[in-house]
Amino acid sequence: MPAIEIRQDDLRGPEIAALLRRHLDHMFAITPAGSVYALDLDALRVPEITFWSAWLDGELVGCIALKDIGGGHGEIKSAHTVAERRGAGIGRALVAHLIDEARIRGMKRLSLETGKTEHFRPAQELYRRFGFEETGPFGDYGPDPHSYFMTKALD
Repeated sequence: MPAIEIRQDDLRGPEIAALLRRHLDHMFAITPAGSVYALDLDALRVPEITFWSAWLDGELVGCIALKDIGGGHGEIKSAHTVAERRGAGIGRALVAHLIDEARIRGMKRLSLETGKTEHFRPAQELYRRFGFEETGPFGDYGPDPHSYFMTKALD
């Protein structure tokens, strides 16, 4: 299998705009609107967020973002792999890349919010394989019956 290329993305290309639109549409299709915390392009274009895209044979196949929420704490945002490429290791490569970057930046902890329904089980399992554990809300999140919160201490 060809290598997955992960590159920092400026969020200006039409491919990434289309991928994020599909991601948001999917989130709103499977999660009540008040419980969707996925970010659109404008919300991702802030200094505290770094965004990466994943490419395979010249095709955009996934993305992930790291938000610095202060105090050595980072949040995983916008993790997505295109449906046709799920199970090919793209999500695993993106999460590993983000963890490495968080460590380089001196972060001590990473957290994330994902859904609780069956749709989100593969994501939960992926994060568990990296040592993330279920926690409660963090940062600006409050309790949400549709949210599943996970955290990992970085060594």
